[in-house]
Amino acid sequence: MNKTGKNIALVLLIVMLVIAIYKMNDINKKDVESLQYSDFIKKVHDSKVRGVTIRGGAKIEGQYVKGDKVFHFETVIPYSDPELIKTLIANNVEIEGQEADDNAFMKGLLSFLPWLIFLGLIWFIMMRQIQATGTKAMSFGKSRAKMSPETKNKVTFADVAGVDEAKEELSEVIDFLKEPKKFAGIGAKIPKGVLLMGSPGTGKTLLARAIAGEADVPFFSISGSDFVEMFVGVGASRVRDLFDQGKKSAPCIIFIDEIDAVGRLRGAGLGGGHDEREQTLNQLLVEMDGFDTNDGVIIIAATNRPDILDPALLRPGRFDRQVVVDVPDVRGREKILAVHSKKVPLSREVDLKVIARGTPGFTGADLANLVNEAALLTARRNKKRVSMLEMEEAKDKVMMGPERRSVIISDDEKEIIAFHEAGHTILGLLLPGADPVHKVTIIPRGRALGLTMNLPKEDKHLHSKSYWLNQIIQLYGGHIVEKLQFNDVTTGSSNDLERATDIARRMICEWGMSENLGSLTFGKKNEQIFLGREISQHRDYSEATAEQIDREVKSILKECEDKARKLLTDNKAKCEKIARYLIERESLNADEIKKVMDGEELPPLPLSAKTKNGKTDKETKEEKSETINDKKFRPAES
Repeated sequence: MNKTGKNIALVLLIVMLVIAIYKMNDINKKDVESLQYSDFIKKVHDSKVRGVTIRGGAKIEGQYVKGDKVFHFETVIPYSDPELIKTLIANNVEIEGQEADDNAFMKGLLSFLPWLIFLGLIWFIMMRQIQATGTKAMSFGKSRAKMSPETKNKVTFADVAGVDEAKEELSEVIDFLKEPKKFAGIGAKIPKGVLLMGSPGTGKTLLARAIAGEADVPFFSISGSDFVEMFVGVGASRVRDLFDQGKKSAPCIIFIDEIDAVGRLRGAGLGGGHDEREQTLNQLLVEMDGFDTNDGVIIIAATNRPDILDPALLRPGRFDRQVVVDVPDVRGREKILAVHSKKVPLSREVDLKVIARGTPGFTGADLANLVNEAALLTARRNKKRVSMLEMEEAKDKVMMGPERRSVIISDDEKEIIAFHEAGHTILGLLLPGADPVHKVTIIPRGRALGLTMNLPKEDKHLHSKSYWLNQIIQLYGGHIVEKLQFNDVTTGSSNDLERATDIARRMICEWGMSENLGSLTFGKKNEQIFLGREISQHRDYSEATAEQIDREVKSILKECEDKARKLLTDNKAKCEKIARYLIERESLNADEIKKVMDGEELPPLPLSAKTKNGKTDKETKEEKSETINDKKFRPAES
């Protein structure tokens, strides 16, 4: 029987009980007539009373005859009547004497019992209604932290890769919980809080899940947004309840995900009035390091916005350790790929080192998505193992977006796009220190009609002025080629020009890369912390300086545009060659681009499979079955 059936059965049982009690009272209760004492004496003298029962000398019950019927009556003796017994005997009335009723209290209780059951039934229905949604409305001040259950599918540190430093810091906390005497023997104190901070997708929450799997102590998890509700004071109440639970289960670990929801800088909201979030933060600060100590309760929090947290939250004694979970390097990416591909059958040709080198800047979540996309693509093609081809196509999909072959592009537009991307490609290959060109395509991907993808040889953390100038020059490649080849420009360069202008302005205003204006920064950002990002920029410089900045930006862009025009003019033949191959093949990889630049001819595409309509047999089969083409590149449709 489900929960609803049990509730209905219980309600029916209570109703039946109430009815039964009323019925019992009706059965036991007879039709009794209440007589006045004078009427009773008169009926005695008229010989109509058969017998009486005198209870405690104050109450008389009996029967009298009226015609052929017998009626029950009761009356109360109003005064002491010494002649009563003589009168009854003289009129042949049977007399029975009984003591006063000792069950008066029970009778009163039984008479009140139906009301008691009725009120209890209403209370029961109200409580069931309150708990119907699964959350107790009367306990909204209780913490919503969940204790991690002991399951077989636990995440451990073996399932986390690419963040060795963070694992080492957290392993020490777990060791302290397991062997506190080892550290306490030399006077070491356990850290009260560990803050995990890093970009989205780097594995902060995964690390917390691994801690729950590794630690042999209770592990409570809660989100920062679970503290604050519409009721005033609920957040602080939940913080108190959370730490009360932690004290009872000490030693234990409490994990707060996205702590910036309650840990933002105080006094940053707009307008006055009571700020529920600040009250919650104040209570959290007190609980972590206030007058009372919470020994054995370790707080681990995660955020990708450490810059907006309150300084009182970050001081030693609260979050003693701040662990940066950064984007993995090439070795970390290889380990992460190995972890995520454990359950994916890979072909022997798959080299994870090559995939790792070709995915700079990828986070753990990006790499997991890459492996999953490759597995989906393999299953779609009815293959048993993931090959290098699927891994490369999945990487292109994650980096550049999905192909949109359904977009109809005319031959004229295709030619413009081909020359546009050829301009970017030529400059990317000729500029010294620029990131090597990995692939160029005129197949629409994402929101772009064509893409030129550069991949750095190694992970970079610092970029020089010459690097950014080369970036601007390469961005001008498509715009300049359109002018040189077609004597006109299109809207396809809008994003390139926007990015080039943004880089030039940041070089001057943020990075101090202007020789004329010097090593200064211009434009202080006004950040509204409660909004989460800057919404305006304070102009802390004069109009004259603003004119100088505009002239300097224009000068940098003009210089880069002239260099791009000269390089493309000198290499016009190579640019046209790459464009023609793009029109024919739609995509070129790094090896094919290198052959074209070295003056070699690319092998012709196989034409033996051409059909009468100008398409390959594979493409014809695609139109019938609507499946994805297995070839990496296909010729342009004629």
